[in-house]
Parts: sequence; structure tokens; C-alpha cells
Amino acid sequence: MASKLPVIKIKAQSNHHALFLMLVALVLFITTLIFNLSYWRQFQLVLTFIYLSELVIFITGLAKYLQPKYSLCLNPKGIIYQHSCGHWQVDWQQIKRISLMNETLGFEQIQLPFIGIHLIQLSILAKQISPRLANRLIHEQRPLLALAIKLKYLTLEQSQLSFEAFELPSGESITGPLAAFLHHSSVLHQALGYHLFIPETAMDRELNEFCTLLKQCMKSSVDYN
Repeated sequence: MASKLPVIKIKAQSNHHALFLMLVALVLFITTLIFNLSYWRQFQLVLTFIYLSELVIFITGLAKYLQPKYSLCLNPKGIIYQHSCGHWQVDWQQIKRISLMNETLGFEQIQLPFIGIHLIQLSILAKQISPRLANRLIHEQRPLLALAIKLKYLTLEQSQLSFEAFELPSGESITGPLAAFLHHSSVLHQALGYHLFIPETAMDRELNEFCTLLKQCMKSSVDYN
């Protein structure tokens, strides 16, 4: 049964300390409020700044708390990436290659804070990513397009967002944010060699370790077929 398959659940580093930040903001607010009762007139500007800082800390903690509990779930069937805007999932058999992303900028070798996934066929994402997340990823991955332009892998014109319908091999046409995302992923694949990108902030360990884990899971998945 699929429910009995082993699952590795990954908690994102970016979600850490959510409750701690909210608690710190609350304690600081109570302390400031008490101080405010006696010294508001003398320190009005300072206290206002402190209140705003406490609000920022609380909102930061709340944003972390509202993120999905697990950013990634790895099982013998494939990968599920979870985001506050939705999710995407792909089977191991739909993946051609998983790799770290190293690029040369001038005389310097840089490692991008992503793990790249090269799919066998991009069109499979049409039914395996939520439209809201597709729309969100277009904006989150703009820095990758900017880098591709800087490295002269793409022209500015090629990097422009396309709202044209995306034609699937079956003859079906995809429109809306899904089509825009598929065009976007196709352009990134042309420039950088990958269709999907897992950000370092979604991982619970170093990039090298996590890439090795994904490759091991992909290799081991054949034992469950």
C-alpha cells in the first residue's frame, strides 16, 4: 500500500524559531507597555520605534509559523514540494537529472543556492503543480533569469514573461498562470539546464548533503517498483 511507503519529511531552515520570535515580540511588547505608562512623553519617538520593531519581529515569526510544517516530502514514488502558495510533485521516473548549480561568473566559480531538477518532459508539470504556486514561482525565480541574462545565456527579450497558450504533446492547450510558468520553466531550462529549482531555504541541511540525499532516494526508488 502507498500509505506504508517510507517517507522522509524535511523541515525548512526558514521555518525555524517561529514561536521563539513571536514570544520574544510579545514579551518585549509587554515590557515596553509597562515602561510606556511612566515615560511616554519623554521617550515618545524611541518608544514608537520600539513598538514598530516588535511588530516586525512578531510578523516575521508569524510568517514563519504559517509556512507548511514540511517543505519537502520524499518517498519511493517521488518528491512533493510544499509552499504556502501550494505544491508541486514529480515522480522519480519523471526526472532525468538532479544536480547542484555551479556557474562561472568572470573568473569566479559560484554555487547558486538551489538544487536543479531536469525533467524528462516539462509538460508533466501541467497537472502536477498548483496554479497559485506556479504564479508565485515565476516571481521568486526572477533572480535566476537576471543571472542568466548577466551570464549572457539569455537576452532580455527571451526573459520576458509569455502569456501565450502552452501546447502539450497531447494537443491540449494550457492557458493562464500554468502556461506562463511552463514557458518560464522552458526558458530557464534553455539557459541553466533545469526545469525545477529547490531553494536552499527549503532544506534542513547543506546543499551538497541534500543533493546527495535526493540522488540516493532516486536511485533507491527502483527497489519499490
